[in-house]
Amino acid sequence: MTASASSDSGSIHMAPLRENGKQEKSDIVQTLVNDVEVGDMKAPVVESNPYGPTDGGREAWSTVFGTTLVAFGTFGMVNAYGAFADFYNEEYLTNYSATIISMVGAVQVFVMYFLAGTSGAVFDSIGPRYLIPGSGIVVTLAMFMLSITKPQHIYQQFLSQSVLFSLGATLSFFPSMGLLAHWFRAKLPYAMGCLAIGGSIGGIVFPIMIAKLIPKIGFGWTIRIFAFMTLFCFTIASFTIKQRRPTKPFPPISRLFDFAAFKDPCYLLLALGFWFSIFAVFNPFFYVGLSAQVANPGSNVNGYYLAILCAFSIPGRILPGLIAMKFGRFNTVSVSLLIASILIFALWYTSFSQANLIAFSALYGIFSGPFFSVAPSCVAEISPIEKVGARMGGTFAFMASATLAGTPIAGVFIREQTEENFKNLILFSGVMSFVGTAFIFAARMVRQPKFFAIA
Repeated sequence: MTASASSDSGSIHMAPLRENGKQEKSDIVQTLVNDVEVGDMKAPVVESNPYGPTDGGREAWSTVFGTTLVAFGTFGMVNAYGAFADFYNEEYLTNYSATIISMVGAVQVFVMYFLAGTSGAVFDSIGPRYLIPGSGIVVTLAMFMLSITKPQHIYQQFLSQSVLFSLGATLSFFPSMGLLAHWFRAKLPYAMGCLAIGGSIGGIVFPIMIAKLIPKIGFGWTIRIFAFMTLFCFTIASFTIKQRRPTKPFPPISRLFDFAAFKDPCYLLLALGFWFSIFAVFNPFFYVGLSAQVANPGSNVNGYYLAILCAFSIPGRILPGLIAMKFGRFNTVSVSLLIASILIFALWYTSFSQANLIAFSALYGIFSGPFFSVAPSCVAEISPIEKVGARMGGTFAFMASATLAGTPIAGVFIREQTEENFKNLILFSGVMSFVGTAFIFAARMVRQPKFFAIA
């Protein structure tokens, strides 16, 4: 701690330090509440803000557990869309092209990202006590509606899976990320990684259940089982997620998104990096299984590539949080995305053999993980604490257009599903991933010009 004395008032201002000795603003604002006479001097009594991050404690980790369950029931379904797309392409929606089918998943992600900022403000106004159960009801209803959709009626998938599900999921998933920032500061990347694990587990469980259950009990009852699982997760989350700060009135629309942040070169480069990366990062989740079916029809492994990818994304989402705490968030995201970009060309592009696709799915799951777990905390790191929510909302809204375009554009390359056309899809994904990585690294250099420094 450092102390600065004011000669005219005799007060002492205390401010927290980083480890390297530089002064830093803190969420835990210390205020002088009264003076206590000690001999001939008056010593200030310091009181901590009761709503600042605790970086631990029973309620904080209880909240992490609850938000992980929310991620399982919401983003787990998003991660599993590749398995849905494979089933739709092969059996349920065969009258439609791969591009149109991919739009169901793309619109699902678009709605969630675009409404991220608004959902955060709604969450701050209402709090988790009512919003988490409400979100769970909407998500469960959407899944029951999906279970009664008819084959070759894709508009029903758009209404239930793309729109209604995403509206419900948005009310809980993104606010959960913001809520973790209320409880954690130094350990935020690790807490975010724990939340992201829920989405990864969903991406493992749901595709395997689709492969195993649909042939036995049909599409409708398989989705109803998903709905009951999700309802159970939200029920537990409703009791374990704890509010840290008091609710506040819904802000003016102008304050939902901090678009003035784009004047900050570091933030602008980071947002552009995220935007280009989104064009690529979901494509393996959507298309690696389909590419395997085209290259290796009849293989018993075809239904499990997405599950392999999501299984290996678990360490890829939690371990980078620990690495980021030591080596820096920007460094972690930049290096991991660079390796993920190389893997797209080195493994997925070069061969569709079973061994290659298994290796690619496993390694891509690991190295794409930090984009989902650590990247959001990069925005928090370069933002004033009072603007973190608005900047996060603005970032996700900016990324939304890329989520709507990325996988459908990739699907255009495979209107005829041949190995050569899949290579064009992979080439597009790899190039966009490299461009996104370059912008994120540029943001890192603006943040910290020294190449080997922590950033």
